[in-house]
Amino acid sequence: MTQHVHRTIATPLRTGLTRTQLWEAADKGLIKCWEIGRQRAARFPDLAQKCLAGELPVLGWKGGVSRSLKKNEKYGSLKYLAQWQGLRGEDLDIDLGEERALTCSRTKMRVTFTPDRTKYFNQVAEAEA
Repeated sequence: MTQHVHRTIATPLRTGLTRTQLWEAADKGLIKCWEIGRQRAARFPDLAQKCLAGELPVLGWKGGVSRSLKKNEKYGSLKYLAQWQGLRGEDLDIDLGEERALTCSRTKMRVTFTPDRTKYFNQVAEAEA
């Protein structure tokens, strides 16, 4: 059975949790990534606007794109997707057992966000492509 992680944007940010509760619980840290995205949207409105426009900017997790590469597709982390949803002011809505593909509106790069770390962990870095 796959796990679906969902929280509405109206849900208050959590406080007082341990590192283990934040990053190693059943949600695999996705809720924390989404909360960070919500906080960054308030601090960096330009970044939030890029996300709302369908861009996939470089963030702290694999998945963002700064430019088009020869190979017009790559893999990214579900943690990136969670943070991106938070930056957009959206509900957190991720299935831990499924991949989800998005195309960056600026670079036209297609990024498939996957629960399989091996798909994005060993990718050639953007700078090397």
